[in-house]
Amino acid sequence: MLEVYIDGSTTGNPGPSGIGIFIKGEGHHLKISEYIGSYNNHATEFIALQRGLEEVQKLSPTIVSVRTDSQIVCTAVEKRYAKNAEFAAILEKILTISDSFDLFFIKWIPDDQNKAAHALAREAVLKKLPKG
Repeated sequence: MLEVYIDGSTTGNPGPSGIGIFIKGEGHHLKISEYIGSYNNHATEFIALQRGLEEVQKLSPTIVSVRTDSQIVCTAVEKRYAKNAEFAAILEKILTISDSFDLFFIKWIPDDQNKAAHALAREAVLKKLPKG
C-alpha cells in the first residue's frame, strides 16, 4: 500500500501557490515540492491531490491511501461531486485516476499530522516569493 500525504499552500487568496506531496510505502519515499502559479487555497488542495495521484500512478500500486487536511477535497472525493466548476474539472481527473486503483481511500487528517506535505508546499511558495 502507498500512503500519500498532500497539501497546498497559498500566500494571499488567491496568490502564489505551491503543492507538497509525500509518498511512502512499498519501498518508496518520495517528496515533491512544486510551485503551481496563482490559485486560491482550495484549488491548490485539489491540484495537489491530482498531481499526487499522477505520481502514484507511475508506481503501479494496487492500494492507495491518501491523507489530506482539506475537508473540502476529502468530501468532494467521497461524494464524487464538487459544486464549484473549477474544482469539478479537477475532481473529474482525480476520480479517473483513483478509479484505476484496485483500492483507493482518502482520509481527512488534522494539520499536525500533515507536517511533511505542508512543509513541502510552503517551501515551493517561499522559493518563488521576492526576497526581502
